Amino acid sequence: MSSASIKAVSGNTAAALGAALCRPDLIAAYPITPQSSVIEYLAGMIANGQLDSTMIQVESEHSAMSVVQGAAAAGGRVFTATSAQGLALMYEPYFRMSTLRLPMVMAVACREMTSPETIWSGQQDAMSVREAGWIQIHVENNQEILDMLLQGCRLSEDREILLPVNVCYDGFFLSHLYERVAIPAAEKADEYLSGSAPQDPMLDPQDLRSLDPLTPGNILIKYRQNHLAALQKTLNKLEEVDTRFQQVFGHSWGGAVEEYRCQDADYILLTIGSMTGTARVAVDLARERGLKVGLLKVRCMRPFPAEKIAAALAGKKAWAAADRSVSFGWNSGSLYSEALACAPKAAPHFSIIGGLGGTDISLGELSQMIDRLGAGQFSDGETLWLEKKI
Repeated sequence: MSSASIKAVSGNTAAALGAALCRPDLIAAYPITPQSSVIEYLAGMIANGQLDSTMIQVESEHSAMSVVQGAAAAGGRVFTATSAQGLALMYEPYFRMSTLRLPMVMAVACREMTSPETIWSGQQDAMSVREAGWIQIHVENNQEILDMLLQGCRLSEDREILLPVNVCYDGFFLSHLYERVAIPAAEKADEYLSGSAPQDPMLDPQDLRSLDPLTPGNILIKYRQNHLAALQKTLNKLEEVDTRFQQVFGHSWGGAVEEYRCQDADYILLTIGSMTGTARVAVDLARERGLKVGLLKVRCMRPFPAEKIAAALAGKKAWAAADRSVSFGWNSGSLYSEALACAPKAAPHFSIIGGLGGTDISLGELSQMIDRLGAGQFSDGETLWLEKKI
């Protein structure tokens, strides 16, 4: 059967199915809420003979990333997943994964960072590692989780890129909630990934060599230059892998950003992650009231699509960015602080922060923010908090 099967699945199941369709040689992970069931599902597929892969049980997230790093250096296709404190614990080999230019795809079920103690949804974990050299893609729904695992595999292994990819999705709001997902047949996934393969092994028992020896500064500079250049190429490559995805599967997600009703808009709301679906409805309702507002969904946090965002905001009367994270030291949200660096200087703007610690971002709240945007009921550069009554 070559057509997709339609099922209601959780975001974590969608991530596991997407990872399995990539046919990883090795999987290693350590359980942490809300990621745990991703690896549990994959372990079940291996145990039931549905997936030909090696699963390694490790004692920590640091070990998980170290194990997949070694396997990737030996030429294997690998997968892992984590959240929050687990992502923080693996930071040392996580940083080394990108700077060694080792391709892989990793799912991050986004969660708040402790403290205060919390296990609930937020994007602070992913935002905290955005300077670690990985490609970082944020998705809106469970279908996009599965699809971007496949697209991320092809993107990561492109010989002009060779960088690891994070597919980031909101914990609980996506990881544990069920949505309709079209699950492609394995042969269609194979067709999409045909011609894509991990890079040639850096480690080979028959050809002993030193991996990552002490490096002088003049060579380190070249490493960083090449790394940054590969990240910038990602902005166009993401569109290429998406175009091929549409050819094989019949639907598309676009590139680093998605514009919704932006062309004739006077005002723009920027969003990231699962809040985007609610924001799209809020935009439609505002249009019915005669307010010409558009939505800019930011899919790629690294590399940051500065030129595309600047173009989308050019000529607009005002804009705002909604975040599920904070940018410490800037008194604003993370997406807002990034967009501010490339936005037209004349347009008034403000930062919206909400949805922290698992709280909802409601249709009413986003509609209210859009109304304030259109009416100019804000101070330029201020931060508005979607605070919940206790």
